[in-house]
Amino acid sequence: MPDAALVLFSAGQDSATCLAWALNRFERVETIGFAYGQRHAIELDQRAPLRREIAALNPRWLERLGDDLVVDLTGYGAIAESALTADRAIEIAATGLPTTFVPGRNLVFLTVAAAHAYRRGAGLLVGGMCEADYSGYPDCRRATLDALQEAIALGVDAPMRIETPLMHLSKAGAWALASELGGDALVNAINEHSHTCYAGDRSQRHDWGYGCGVCPACDLRAKGWRAWRASRI
Repeated sequence: MPDAALVLFSAGQDSATCLAWALNRFERVETIGFAYGQRHAIELDQRAPLRREIAALNPRWLERLGDDLVVDLTGYGAIAESALTADRAIEIAATGLPTTFVPGRNLVFLTVAAAHAYRRGAGLLVGGMCEADYSGYPDCRRATLDALQEAIALGVDAPMRIETPLMHLSKAGAWALASELGGDALVNAINEHSHTCYAGDRSQRHDWGYGCGVCPACDLRAKGWRAWRASRI
């Protein structure tokens, strides 16, 4: 088992849960984020406070949490234009995928992360990709990530594993995992400081966190929150 992990950390609910998961397992945990011209770039502002809040929940986590890096990928975001990077309607495209799909986003993110992990001596990448309760993005599937994992390991000529703790969990399951990892304190930290809303709206506070309340990301998060809360009654 590697003792160092690099977490792809966007400050969303999923990546926040993955950060806690990694801090619970590895002796050294670093984070990486990406500025790719996303409309909800406010998520980048939430990274530092969310990292700080999560680490403060456990002395061992605080000791294990290492450096953070934000990589400028705005050139890629311009090439892979979508409703997440341009002023376009969020709807289902002729391809059958939502217009929020950014082609190859996870492939690019993980490849860049792998290069950084290689330099930092970490052989493990952790991402919040999920194929159980998501928007249909093909680069969230485990089969895609297995193929990429093999390609990356070949490309750097070193072991490089991609862990996806949420791969087979619903959004309710992700909240349950956060509760298991850090109790109500972690759930509250994620609820208050993470950002999911595609519209970048942090002016409206709901029981499940901040957001516009109508975009697909808010809808998925809200449904997961309510399902998890209902399961606890």
